[in-house]
Amino acid sequence: MRLNVLFLVLIACSVAFFMTVTMSDIAQGAEKMVTVQAKPEPLKIDLARTAVVVVDMQNAFASKGGMFDLVGQDISGAKSVIANNKQIITAARKAGIKVIYLLMSYTPDLSNSGGPGSPNWYKEFGLAMMNKKPEYKGKFLIEGTWDEAVVDELKPEPGDIVIRKMRYSGFRGTSLDVVLKTYNVKYLILTGIATNVCVESTLRDGYFLDYWPILVADATNNAGPPITQQATLWNVEALFGWVTSTKDMVKAISGK
Repeated sequence: MRLNVLFLVLIACSVAFFMTVTMSDIAQGAEKMVTVQAKPEPLKIDLARTAVVVVDMQNAFASKGGMFDLVGQDISGAKSVIANNKQIITAARKAGIKVIYLLMSYTPDLSNSGGPGSPNWYKEFGLAMMNKKPEYKGKFLIEGTWDEAVVDELKPEPGDIVIRKMRYSGFRGTSLDVVLKTYNVKYLILTGIATNVCVESTLRDGYFLDYWPILVADATNNAGPPITQQATLWNVEALFGWVTSTKDMVKAISGK
């Protein structure tokens, strides 16, 4: 009798062990290590634990007739940035890498903006412009509007994830961290607009949360003078992560 009981216990333990291993394998996926040519040095990443985070590639920031264009911000660099984002996103989808879109977005009543008691009310560009000029009220970055939407060339597809945010960082007051942990993500490929504002803010917070950030320099566009782009690239390369190009990132993802 004791032998039979012991035998059954051993079987139960074995089944539990193999189920645990199997579930762990499913959660983590098979390892897919590649090397990305980057600065300050090449970086090995696991594609099975990587996500592309596309920051604010919205009409507001990249399209004629959008917020930046209407208020006189230079969007001349947007065309090449859109093209480079498309290359990276296409390669990522083919490789099974999760693509996550971040959108700067407010509800029509601005109840998620922070209100006059928040510095966001005065410093975030869309809110500041709508507060200063009555003709812009309800026009910039409002959920469901054309201005808030992702540019046509980069529309999210089934399987992609869209996360709306109300602050510069994609981690502040959103589900981004939970989503990344759900997919066991460790490495972040960051693209988008503006390099020195929302992209850098998201990258820094990712670094503080122990993600490994990789900024694709020519798939980002800055707000302000050229020095702002260079400052962010320096910050990332020296202090917060790695900097690469679209060509090198696509090559690493696709193996070509």
